[in-house]
Amino acid sequence: MTKKVIAAAGAPKAIGPYSQAVETGNTLFMSGGIPIDPVTGEITGGDVKLQTERVIKNMEIILKEAGMSIKDVVKTTVFMTDLTFFAEMNEVYGNLFKEPYPARTTVQVAALPKGAAVEIEAVAVRDKK
Repeated sequence: MTKKVIAAAGAPKAIGPYSQAVETGNTLFMSGGIPIDPVTGEITGGDVKLQTERVIKNMEIILKEAGMSIKDVVKTTVFMTDLTFFAEMNEVYGNLFKEPYPARTTVQVAALPKGAAVEIEAVAVRDKK
């Protein structure tokens, strides 16, 4: 098995000993992303909608670097610090991902890095056509 590290210059840099994404075969495993503005390096606003949008936009930058798009995402895991904001996250998620939607798990966690309200990790599969 060969692994190729994906490091998109336009996305936030990893803030620890991990890769933005790792590709093996036709599968891309994306690390959990929090809503860091790639220009400022700061967390995007406190609003869950804005944070969800920033996380997915950062994912799109990494996917593009890997020669893929959001349409290639088959599974996501969403971590939230407060599920009472699930509807707000879900609204943005549903506007940015299109049918057929990826499989998804959403869980509430005690805390996320840098005080983020949302973190999303994803798995994408390249179409072999």
